[in-house]
Amino acid sequence: MGRSRRRGVIGHKGQFFDDEIVVHEGLFITSRARTWLDCSRKMDIDEITVVADHLLRIPRPEFEGRSAPYCTMDDLEEMLDRHWGTPGIRKARLALEQACVGADSAPETRLRLALKWAGLPTAEVNVLTELSPGVVRQPDLGYREWRVAVEYEGEGHSDPEQIVRDIAREEDFSRAGWILVRISKRHMSTGATTAVAKVRRALEQRGWSPK
Repeated sequence: MGRSRRRGVIGHKGQFFDDEIVVHEGLFITSRARTWLDCSRKMDIDEITVVADHLLRIPRPEFEGRSAPYCTMDDLEEMLDRHWGTPGIRKARLALEQACVGADSAPETRLRLALKWAGLPTAEVNVLTELSPGVVRQPDLGYREWRVAVEYEGEGHSDPEQIVRDIAREEDFSRAGWILVRISKRHMSTGATTAVAKVRRALEQRGWSPK
């Protein structure tokens, strides 16, 4: 297949296995796993991790109409093994090492990584947590040992009905003796320093200290 010569399109040549090319609405495109690998040429490690987390996340069938993730860890590892000499492969391997199953959005992954690079403890990601008998919540990030939960709240949280649900959620955590740290887009500016500071303060209030 020749390179595209259309205006605004840059063609590249590469080695592809049969299952790395799929058809979408009549177009031949690269598979999600192969596209993730190709992105590693240009993206930094954390952004490649964001894409990996998206591919690995377990979908919510009631909202998305699917129950299987786009890719598994094995799928992405196999892609790396197939193309061990390709540009960006080292970054992709490092990204896969810090990827995880559970993040529901790109901001959640960026927040998780910012907390990691700041030296804070490793948080559980979207794990169902029983706060009290019959009361179960699923924080974006949770520190069960210190009873600290972290939620990233995007634009959807400004919806009036969502505000009511958010208040109920915060009350559940408070009654159970947890601190709920709410993070928004403004906390993520300048390298997420404000977000990191908020989470650090909550952990320190509960007795955590850096080693």
